[in-house]
Amino acid sequence: METTALAAAAAAPAIDLSAWALFLRADAVVKAVIALLVLMSLWSWAIIFDKVFRLRSLFKQAEQFEEKFWSGQSLEDLFERIGQRPREPMATIFTAAMREWRRSSGKGGLPPTAGSALLGERVDRVMKISLEREMDHLNRRMIFLASTGSVAPFLGLFGTVWGIMNTFTAIGASSDTSLATVAPGIAEALFATALGLVAAIPAVVFYNKISSDLSRYALRLENFAGEFGAILSRQLDVKT
Repeated sequence: METTALAAAAAAPAIDLSAWALFLRADAVVKAVIALLVLMSLWSWAIIFDKVFRLRSLFKQAEQFEEKFWSGQSLEDLFERIGQRPREPMATIFTAAMREWRRSSGKGGLPPTAGSALLGERVDRVMKISLEREMDHLNRRMIFLASTGSVAPFLGLFGTVWGIMNTFTAIGASSDTSLATVAPGIAEALFATALGLVAAIPAVVFYNKISSDLSRYALRLENFAGEFGAILSRQLDVKT
C-alpha cells in the first residue's frame, strides 16, 4: 500500500509555481492586483532613475554656475552670456533677479534713493518665487513614490486575502485537502504580497534618498539667492 502511494505521488505531474504560471492561474481580481502592482513598480523605477540622474546633473551644473558667478566677471556680462531662458535652476534664479534689477533700475542707470529698499525687496521676492517654482517642478511625481510605498503592501495583502478566500472555497467544494490542491492557490495568493513588497520597498528607500537630495539642493539654491541678494544690496548702497 505504501509503495503504491509513493509511486502515485512520483507519477503526479509537478506543479508549476513560476511567476507567469501563478499569474495565469489567478482569478480576475488577483490578476488585476498583480498587473497594477507591476505597473506601479515599473513607473516607480522610471521616476527613480529620472530623479537620481537629474539631481546628479543639477548638482554638477550648480557647481559650474557658481564657478562662473564667483569668477570675478561682471553680473551684466554673466547675464548676457547665460541668455533669457537658462535650463538650470540656479541660473534661472539669477536671470530672474537680473531682469527685475534691470526693469526697475534701468540698464546701467541708478535706482532712485527712495526706491532702493523696495527694489531690494522686489528682487528678493522674485528670486524666492523662482526658487519655489523650480523646486515645485523638481518635486513632481514624488507623491507617486510616497503613495507606492504606503499603498502597494496593502494592495498585495488584498490580493493575498482574496486569493486565500478563493482557495478555501475551492477546497470546500472539492473536499480535497491534499498539498497538490492547496499549494497552487496559496502560492498565487502570496505572490501578490511579494509583488506588493517588491514595489513598496524600493519606492520608500529612494523616496527618502531623493527627498534628502532635493532638500540639500533647495538649501543650496536658497544660500545662493541670499548671497546674490546681499551683493545686489551692496550695489544699491553704493549707487545711492
